[in-house]
Amino acid sequence: MATGASRGSRSSLLSTLPKQLPAEFLKEITDGFSDARKLGHGAFGTVYKGFLQDGQPIAVKKLADNSPVAPEKQFKNEVGNLMAIQHHNIVRLVGYCHEAQKKVIEHNGRYILVDVVESLLCYEYAPKGNLDKLIFDVSSRLNWKTCFEIIKGICKGLHFLHKEMDRPIVHLDLQPANVLLDENMVPKISDFGLSRLFGEEQTRINTINVVGKKGYMAPEYLYRGEISTRSDIYSLGVVIMEITTGERNSSSDKDMSARDFVDKVRETWTDEYIASKHSLLDAGSLQEVRKCIEIGLKCVNIDQNKRPTIVEIVEKLNGGHAHRMVD
Repeated sequence: MATGASRGSRSSLLSTLPKQLPAEFLKEITDGFSDARKLGHGAFGTVYKGFLQDGQPIAVKKLADNSPVAPEKQFKNEVGNLMAIQHHNIVRLVGYCHEAQKKVIEHNGRYILVDVVESLLCYEYAPKGNLDKLIFDVSSRLNWKTCFEIIKGICKGLHFLHKEMDRPIVHLDLQPANVLLDENMVPKISDFGLSRLFGEEQTRINTINVVGKKGYMAPEYLYRGEISTRSDIYSLGVVIMEITTGERNSSSDKDMSARDFVDKVRETWTDEYIASKHSLLDAGSLQEVRKCIEIGLKCVNIDQNKRPTIVEIVEKLNGGHAHRMVD
């Protein structure tokens, strides 16, 4: 376990970074954004591992060239708001770059000089990687106690984004690949707030067009473009069921809201199946598994008004009854 002192020293090292960082500096610490440093690729760009001068790792997200980000002033304001967010279950944004650079590109057979805006975001580094790599790999399958703590941590982070901000932050891309784990297996939600940097409609277009992101989007968001905290609850439900069952949702181009996966969990994960599947768990742990399956299924209700709120979910996970959820 890391001590509070060591955590504090790491935080203070990151806090000495200027908030606005030169593109050249970020290029240098990621070895020129080399493939060898690539940590992952998402709806809005690619994440690389960088090293500060003292050897401390940092995650650098390079947004796609000429991404349709908000105008500079708005971008900086929103980044400033996101950098102010500090929560145990949310990845900390520690710096950014928003810099116009001259680049030569080919256009209609001629080479022309254009201004390209380089936008990068710097986050604290999560040494255990993302949840996607841990919950579906049989060799690294987590024990139930760890799974339950991860579920509760994700819900606490989402509670903060939905309920403890001046205005709610809707994630819009909550999935196992966007949940990172620190050295103590504490889950931290990443890629939050990007809808504010891009504009919600562009966020939706980007998310839908990236292969591999299907299966977590609420139907009303996917088909009608409706954006609300309830769409995050749908995604959360799928994630909770994936962590609990260890099974990946079976989404496809024809099933982008993972309804086949939802139906399979509803039909298969009965009390009898849970008891036989987890025969080594004690009665309290079996009750936790049942509770998570129940919550997950409530979250993915087609009718968004029948989904529980994050407040009700956290209460239920912490042992409360959350009456509306069990009506």
